Amino acid sequence: MPEPTGVIHDIGYQRYTGPRLGRRHVFGALYLHGLRTAFGLGRSAKAKIFPWLVVGIVTLVAAAAAAVRSQIGEVVMTYAQFADNMSWLVIFFVAVVAPELVSRDLRSGVLPLYFSRPLPRSDYPLAKLLALATALWLLLGGPQLVMFLGAAFTSGAGMRGVWNELLDLLPGLLYAGLWAVVFASVGLLVASLTGKRAFAAGGVVAVFLMTTPIVGTLSIMPSRAVNELAFLASPSTLVGGVGTWALGDLLVPEGQSGVPIGGFGPVYAVAAVLLVAGCVALLLLRYRKVAAR
Repeated sequence: MPEPTGVIHDIGYQRYTGPRLGRRHVFGALYLHGLRTAFGLGRSAKAKIFPWLVVGIVTLVAAAAAAVRSQIGEVVMTYAQFADNMSWLVIFFVAVVAPELVSRDLRSGVLPLYFSRPLPRSDYPLAKLLALATALWLLLGGPQLVMFLGAAFTSGAGMRGVWNELLDLLPGLLYAGLWAVVFASVGLLVASLTGKRAFAAGGVVAVFLMTTPIVGTLSIMPSRAVNELAFLASPSTLVGGVGTWALGDLLVPEGQSGVPIGGFGPVYAVAAVLLVAGCVALLLLRYRKVAAR
């Protein structure tokens, strides 16, 4: 019987004995990576072009509004109106960023590697959702700070003027948060349905833009109630309806008209909550099915 000739070589592998950070740190790493991805940080120069172009546009608009106000002494755009006016850019930002956050991982098949860690199936989509919502809030809230600085320190009203301006800014930041949460929830859900980024981007744009004609059709119906509820049919006008109801003059200054929602303001608020909750629930269900494959 021949003797065995096999040899076991020690090539230096050692058992890991360092700290095991666990779920919270994995979630935080996913969130920070997603936030960096949204703005192209840590990626190629090509990946930075679109997000920073959008950042440049919204910042330029805010700086122009602040400059005009300092010259004429009148508000040309409230903080909440800024979020409304920039919503069309937010749609395209979501259409580009949401597929980068989730579609790439679906297509490359790396999700089993994520889920091999101490990471519950719900944490992955929630971390991506939080990252996208934060990016959108920064996109809308950062320029509002530019407007605030321009208005607070050129008004000549002293600390009282700064305080009054801050009281106007805070609702604007909250309204930007509403835009961010609604758009991130809808956009990430749509993007998670396919691993092809082009299809995901087209789907996001379609959901936001193709619902607008529905609003237009319903708003010319003979029923006044239908007209006032028509803006529920699109995420963009839904957020505008909530803003008109909740912010009042802070969103729509005297002499201007907002979204004509009549007395249905609470209905719009409830609809926004249900939309976000529904999108999050479907997103979690989507990744439960992905993980089960």
